[in-house]
Amino acid sequence: MDCPNQDLTRRRFLQGTARAAGILAVSSSSIPLLRAANPGRNANPFALDVERLRRTDPKLVHYEQVGRFPCPAPNPRRIAIGPDDRVHIAAADTVTILDRAGGSVSKIVCAAPVRCVAVAPDGTVYAGVRDHVAVFDSAGKRLETWQSPGQRTWLTGLALGENDVFAADSGNRLVLRYDKTGKLVGRIGERNRDRNIPGLVVPSPYLDVKLAHDGLLRVNNTGRHRVEAYTTDGGLEFFWGQPSAAIEGFCGCCNPVGIALLPDGRAATCEKGLPRVKIYSPRGVFESVVAGTETFFENAKAGTLKSRSDNLLGGLDAAVDSQERIYILDLVANDVRIMKRKA
Repeated sequence: MDCPNQDLTRRRFLQGTARAAGILAVSSSSIPLLRAANPGRNANPFALDVERLRRTDPKLVHYEQVGRFPCPAPNPRRIAIGPDDRVHIAAADTVTILDRAGGSVSKIVCAAPVRCVAVAPDGTVYAGVRDHVAVFDSAGKRLETWQSPGQRTWLTGLALGENDVFAADSGNRLVLRYDKTGKLVGRIGERNRDRNIPGLVVPSPYLDVKLAHDGLLRVNNTGRHRVEAYTTDGGLEFFWGQPSAAIEGFCGCCNPVGIALLPDGRAATCEKGLPRVKIYSPRGVFESVVAGTETFFENAKAGTLKSRSDNLLGGLDAAVDSQERIYILDLVANDVRIMKRKA
């Protein structure tokens, strides 16, 4: 069975991360957003000019939309591109497989919600099913169900190496390293003063992991508003990103929420609150915008809701196909946009 006995609910996750989220939201990300919205005599000098932040300078947008299709299942979480540019979407209790234009190919049904997905070159599908990994062949036949590493585990991202599988565990704020048999062989991102690793701050369950062509993992340290590069044995090599309301930075309680990598090592980052997708150089220099906040009206509206659980609303994910087109999964509108770089 794919359905585990333990379930990390939203309330339990929030209880475990409320302190970190509160501190970071005030100290590192809310303050840069405060500015006068109206210079009038009765204006609040600390009002947030959200409308200004939602507008993207057209000169920065270097991509255009060339396609769009709906997700065939509700509650999408992650998107991945497999062989032949087949699109794999983790949504509800399924991994739905589509062709590059969004046409239905097949579906893998699990016994619990699928939080993330990765696809090997031979078509083998790895699905993060709540607190464990389930493995399926290219025809959708279940091959293995790996043991859960613990009660708090909440898998939200997967990456594949030649001999390893890396699983982002939001619940425990680290990346789990498995061999291809499902044996847990390492933990990455834990606080370690001797190795000069400050640790991952994860106020909400959007931890992601990708393996770049340089052999280093890219992990989004959402509470610190940056992307970190680790060796596969857990060494922190470098990081980039900063909390800022400016287009080159990351704002809100926890961003970026997703990462996609282009073949040359550049990163496409996904954000929530002010939903947008941006391109950075391999070392984190801002280059351009793929799609701005005005593109994702429903998502932006969800991100402005004020409640204790609003850091679990909204967000985007992305994947890159063989033509370097960027597929953007909208977790609120429940659809996929295909973006191509402008000529």
